[in-house]
Amino acid sequence: MALHVRGAILPDGEVRDLWLVGDRVTYEPVRDAETISDGGFVVPGLVDAHCHLGIAYGAKPITSLDQARELARTDRDAGVLALRDAGSPYPYPELEDEDGIPRLARAGRHVAAPRRYLRDVGIEVDGVDDVRAAVTEQAKAGNGWVKLVGDWISRDTGDLAPSWDAATMAAAVEAAHAEGARAAVHTFSEEGVEIMVRAGVDSVEHGTGLSLDLIDEMARRGTALVPTMINIRTFGGIAERARGKFDTYADHMLTLRDRFPSVVRAAWEAGVPIYVGTDAGGGIHHGLVAEEMLILADAGLPAGDVLAAGSWRAREWLGFPGLVEGGLADLVVYEADPRRDLRVVRAPSRIVLRGRVIR
Repeated sequence: MALHVRGAILPDGEVRDLWLVGDRVTYEPVRDAETISDGGFVVPGLVDAHCHLGIAYGAKPITSLDQARELARTDRDAGVLALRDAGSPYPYPELEDEDGIPRLARAGRHVAAPRRYLRDVGIEVDGVDDVRAAVTEQAKAGNGWVKLVGDWISRDTGDLAPSWDAATMAAAVEAAHAEGARAAVHTFSEEGVEIMVRAGVDSVEHGTGLSLDLIDEMARRGTALVPTMINIRTFGGIAERARGKFDTYADHMLTLRDRFPSVVRAAWEAGVPIYVGTDAGGGIHHGLVAEEMLILADAGLPAGDVLAAGSWRAREWLGFPGLVEGGLADLVVYEADPRRDLRVVRAPSRIVLRGRVIR
């Protein structure tokens, strides 16, 4: 049975009819289609461009496919119909085409330096040859992405530091590209993010250490930024736990947190591609994309650009076409215009995934 939807279809906002035939969108009328929504504002399914289905809240790896399903459905029920898993210690390729599960772009496990990331989450390697080999392996484990941990606290220096030397980090990016994968890098520090941007990484995750000069370089290269602002707000707790043992690190994390809204605003002004991501899994619950979008707006990004970053532009970036002729049948309907009041994204009135009504 074909489905029929009528409403103001974003991004252009023109009131139009569209039909969902199987898993595809068409603007050609289909006789006897069932009308499932008439009115409101129709948005291509939302995207969480940085989450972790393989990590349960509390930074513990999941142990079953059912756990991954549950986390994915939590996002789905918030209108998030495509996910980029930015590193999973638990493989779940079986879910890529499963009904009721959002579209999935996946990295394999994080590639990290020894004792420089969350326990049991990443593959820990050192030395250029071993790093290159690990990246090659994890590129094959994912479906188009590799996740690199570009920096973490160094217990020797008591502060953030790059995971490897610059040559090794560049070799990691080259190895990902050689396998046809894009490289995403976790980075908080000023030094780590500069090394990785100049090494040609495809996306910067978090990016709290970005400088204005480096922002301009990202814009020139087309390097994406997924700022995960809802996660950066947790830096106060991280600093508190580190206080007394790693005071320099604690102070650094607070400085990075406090300046970050201006960094994100500067990146937007410079034309850096920005996408919505929550870092759900670990210290952030799933289903909070709407809150991340509102925080981006608080940083000074216009509502229309935030919507694009969390919907049609993010879908295009990940290879999941929106509500165009022949596009994917994923959509969310809102009763009011989210471009006028972004808080509307908290309350979808209709959700359709893979051509099937979820709500």
